Amino acid sequence: MPSVISGYEYDIFISYRQKDNKYDGWVTEFVDNLKRELEATFKEELSVYFDENPQDGLLETHNVDKSLEGKLKSLIFIPIISQTYIDPESFAWKNEFCAFNKISQSDNLGRDVAVDSGNIASRILPVKIHNIDPSDLDVYQKEIGGHLRALDFIFKSAGVNRSLTAEAREDKNQLKTNYRDQINKTANAIKEIIRSIKNSYSAESKSSGINTQTPAKGFSSKLRRRHVYRASLVYVIVSLLIWKVSSLTIDFFQFKESILTFITVLMITFFPIAIILAWMYERGPGGFIRTSSKAAEENPFPFHQRKPLTGNTYILVL
Repeated sequence: MPSVISGYEYDIFISYRQKDNKYDGWVTEFVDNLKRELEATFKEELSVYFDENPQDGLLETHNVDKSLEGKLKSLIFIPIISQTYIDPESFAWKNEFCAFNKISQSDNLGRDVAVDSGNIASRILPVKIHNIDPSDLDVYQKEIGGHLRALDFIFKSAGVNRSLTAEAREDKNQLKTNYRDQINKTANAIKEIIRSIKNSYSAESKSSGINTQTPAKGFSSKLRRRHVYRASLVYVIVSLLIWKVSSLTIDFFQFKESILTFITVLMITFFPIAIILAWMYERGPGGFIRTSSKAAEENPFPFHQRKPLTGNTYILVL
């Protein structure tokens, strides 16, 4: 099931060290409980990527970049921060955490988003299950460029530093955190981020004249979606400007009228070429791509950025 935002593969990506799930299956239980909480929090169903079976996961012999390229195109990344997660040599840290941190900073949404309260929230939402060593904290903060702000699922007492479970008694935990409350806080944090992303995405789509609620149907709808009508209007306006400037120049310098005729024929000739290019290509993070390609389906750019020369502002200026 794709993300609630077009161009993204998943809504939530869960990243963890496999060894943190072996003792009591804490991560699996957390994901199951989080999914139940999300069902009670969101009207729509969210897609969650969670690689539970290490035998089915990515191996060092696999093409990691290609295999994770689609999966990491997620709205929210949840790393399970443990005593073993922040390890420069570990698969989860190198190929998931650091990779998402890099991808999210260069995609259209950005790693940090403005939420409805006016505050800034990161699309990396850490869940901490252990108090970590200062050296690991330094590595994390250097990678992220800021402080570690996490939702704590830690049970702490004298000589104890372990993950918080649903059965743990609050009065025995020095942090006084409740497992059920922390699950709810996680779901609410996810809701706040996704709601802000959806509002921003909807506003951008409306400003570009794209209906995000109803899929485009029919050839005319495809022409609108690919901004062919807008491209035609821009071409005509620019052509008229060129023609007018050429006409004034010819009169002023007393050039031959045949030059104006040549320019007119040239503009008419190039019109269908411009329309074909508008139909076939759009702009993505890596440059121009075919509109009918898989890369276009996953293009995170909103429509007004995919066709930068056909936006409302550009047309009004012309």
